[in-house]
Amino acid sequence: MSDSWTERWNDRYSNDDFAYGEQPNNYLKEQLEKLNPGTILFPAEGEGRNAVFAAKLGWTVSAFDISVEGRHKALKLAEANEVIIDYQVGELEALQYKPDQFDAVALIYAHFPANIKSIYHKTLNKYLRKDGVVIFEAFSKIHLDYLRKNEKVGGPKDIAMLFSMDELKSDFAGYEIIELAEKEIELNEGVFHNGLGSVIRFVGRKK
Repeated sequence: MSDSWTERWNDRYSNDDFAYGEQPNNYLKEQLEKLNPGTILFPAEGEGRNAVFAAKLGWTVSAFDISVEGRHKALKLAEANEVIIDYQVGELEALQYKPDQFDAVALIYAHFPANIKSIYHKTLNKYLRKDGVVIFEAFSKIHLDYLRKNEKVGGPKDIAMLFSMDELKSDFAGYEIIELAEKEIELNEGVFHNGLGSVIRFVGRKK
């Protein structure tokens, strides 16, 4: 990824305030509470709110991001909550995750650059064991209409970085679809996710 992309996220996470708050994403919380704790990976985990929540539930948590500032904040949040998370900084292909390592992968607003997002999804599939679960929430392609009305809701302005249900079906082909839906939701997450937006929600089990 480009230096400017990395700098953007380091700048966002360098403030004292948590960009997306300290509480977990509502959809992630709802889905994790249905599962028995195991091993879980959080790609593009930012400041750690979701990883820390999972650790508090008893999950063995791994996370990564390109932002050293995000990792710094995440480890501080973990310490404050008296949990441990394994948080690495780098791009996915450089990290040493193993095939079938995880019971779950949580992709929460993991908007990777358009040219690698499907590649990342297919790579993450290798790290998920058979019967493992993907939990996904991110902005849909029609979210641009919401963003034009209210920039405070956040999200990418490049439609190629946004998602459709067909993309999820393709990227996670062969999964049992537990839920796949495009929904309008009200976001209230920190400084950068506030207001009505359109998201894709997906829960799939690897066959």
